[in-house]
Amino acid sequence: MTTVLTTASAGALTMVPPGVVLLAVAILVALLPRRAGHALGVAASAVTLAWVWTIPSGAYLQTQFLGFEAVLFNVDEFSRLMGIIFALIGIVAVGYSYASEAESTQTGIALSYVATSFGAVFAGDWLTLLFFWELMAVTSTLLVWHYKGKAIRAGYRYAIFHGIGGTLLMAAILQTYVDKGTFLFASVPGGPEIAGITAGLPAALAAIGIGVNVGFIGLHTWLPDTYPRPHIAASVFLCVFTTKTGVYGMYRAFPEGSLAIAYMGGGMAIFGATYALFQNDMRRLLSYHIQSQVGYMIAGVGIGTALSQAGAFAHVFNHILYKGLLFMTAGVIIYRTGEENLKKLGGLARQMPITAASFTVAALSIAGFPYFNGFVSKGIIIDGAHYTFGEGPLPIGEFHTLEWLLLLGGIGTFMSFIKFGYYAFFHGDSGWEVEDANRGQSMAMVTVAVLCVFYGVSDASLFALLPFDVTDPAVVDEVYTTYTVPHIIEGVILGVLGLIGFALVKKPLSKLGRVPDVDAIYNPAMFYGGRGLVVGVTELWAGVDRVVMRTIARLKQAGSNPQAVVQRLGVGSPENPIPLRAGIGRSIFVLTALVAVALTVLLLV
Repeated sequence: MTTVLTTASAGALTMVPPGVVLLAVAILVALLPRRAGHALGVAASAVTLAWVWTIPSGAYLQTQFLGFEAVLFNVDEFSRLMGIIFALIGIVAVGYSYASEAESTQTGIALSYVATSFGAVFAGDWLTLLFFWELMAVTSTLLVWHYKGKAIRAGYRYAIFHGIGGTLLMAAILQTYVDKGTFLFASVPGGPEIAGITAGLPAALAAIGIGVNVGFIGLHTWLPDTYPRPHIAASVFLCVFTTKTGVYGMYRAFPEGSLAIAYMGGGMAIFGATYALFQNDMRRLLSYHIQSQVGYMIAGVGIGTALSQAGAFAHVFNHILYKGLLFMTAGVIIYRTGEENLKKLGGLARQMPITAASFTVAALSIAGFPYFNGFVSKGIIIDGAHYTFGEGPLPIGEFHTLEWLLLLGGIGTFMSFIKFGYYAFFHGDSGWEVEDANRGQSMAMVTVAVLCVFYGVSDASLFALLPFDVTDPAVVDEVYTTYTVPHIIEGVILGVLGLIGFALVKKPLSKLGRVPDVDAIYNPAMFYGGRGLVVGVTELWAGVDRVVMRTIARLKQAGSNPQAVVQRLGVGSPENPIPLRAGIGRSIFVLTALVAVALTVLLLV
């Protein structure tokens, strides 16, 4: 990506990071009247889009942060791509929030979440990234809590997950600092020669810590637990920033890739798609598919080649578009019907044609159907797996295991969204008499739908944004061509298999209740374990307190009436009391003996 700016213009754009400006704007948005606040939010996001698109690459605002070398504003092709898509979806999400009657306060909190995400992806060192990473967890938690009700408890669980993940990442960063002597990234001046987190224990801690944000299997349940709870407009923001910033962080930690991470990504692709197929709650289904689609990105990062990592970031870009669109279409259905359960919907395509058309574009995009944007980025990642683990172009049937995992995840994705569309828009007639999306919601959805088609048809426009040129043989081992006959046949076959698969499982799925996830085990375990710990500690404290107070009471009693104590011991009687008074000499002797014993103990210790 080539940008031409004068020195003066570049200097003006590098005086302050965009995240700081957006944070200030977020405060104003929360304080202004609804229309003015949302208009400011849209304008600020648009300015930020132009800002990050045109700023020259480089490490800016190199300073001291807590006594360490820091780069507060680092621009390279990875951070630029993240900034472009974050700002682009910010424009649409703020407009959608206004059309969906979100309060100014909520949108202000959402923009602060956007701002902290910008701070993380434009950081030039681990310390700055971690600072904004934790702020991102705080602002997103506040966005969940703002809706109150069931969102409060889900927000607490969300905060606990991300608090633990951030702590593990911090431990990895500190150990890397001990090894390298700097927090700077290798790509900035003064950074270490070897990029990424130090191998061994620090790498394992970073993988798990970042794995919370990207939804590693077993660490993922905060996604379907949290994202269906808040306001429909808040879900559009939430589905974008945390997981994608996590993918960016994973690349920074493992720029050379990791086989274990690659396979975790393949497992996520299948696991998320499978659990999505079990869901009837629309936003819960979409949340599981965040895990599935992020699995493709993590696989691309883990494979570690220029081709696969370009595919990972292409999928970040595309996923933000079609996943945001999917949450917007689900939000419109909830906005108009008040219903989130697919089984209670049906036949809405006739009454909501714009929403149905937007959903169809988004569903074909996420499933990777030819001439939609997901087809382009998924194809790059799958080719990355094919050419990395294979020996050149392999004949049909000789795919590598990781490639099979990614292809099977694609079939599951088709099945899930055939289910969503069938029950929401095309199955029967549930009797709903509703209007379609309002003007603002329609504008937001149609804009993103057009972009999904545009980047699917004009794949060169997407390639121009990527950190590696997938069409240059000097950059990638295998040049990627999107629209080849084998690629198109593969995409169509996956769609046909998805259609057949849904037809086969539709009846069993209709009888299926809620399928438990791993949180069915550890949520009760944490709840009752935590309650047991609290009760145990408080009861222990109460027991110690009772013993101490009884001892003090008895000592007080002995001091006030020593004769009674002596008589209870069987010595003396009321008629013949034992003399308990000591002369000055005996008192001094006892005191001296006690001091000598105390000094002896201190010297021996």
